[in-house]
Amino acid sequence: MMNVYILSVMFSIVFLVMIIELVRRRRLKEQYSLLWILMGFTLLIISVNVQGVERLASFLQIEYAPALLFLFGLLFCFVLILHLTLVITKLSAQVLRLTQEIAIMKGEKASHNEHIH
Repeated sequence: MMNVYILSVMFSIVFLVMIIELVRRRRLKEQYSLLWILMGFTLLIISVNVQGVERLASFLQIEYAPALLFLFGLLFCFVLILHLTLVITKLSAQVLRLTQEIAIMKGEKASHNEHIH
């Protein structure tokens, strides 16, 4: 049976390689990759430091220390979802504004063409 810490280390390494490859192929923008790379390194450091995880779990009164790894992953997902929701909200507002500007410009163009004919 594979130890959860070994599995976590392997996952972290594969995850970091995938992020770097996505950035290299320009499928992931650098500004977003920094957050993912930071998460990968954090998970790797936490996974390698078994005693630290167990001490922190004991301090937080978590009986199964590896569950702390999953808690960190879950919290990261919540932060990422919130960040992406903020980005989507901003982009939606920009799309609405641009759509309105295009409609105004088309209206002005149509009005200008009517005056010519």
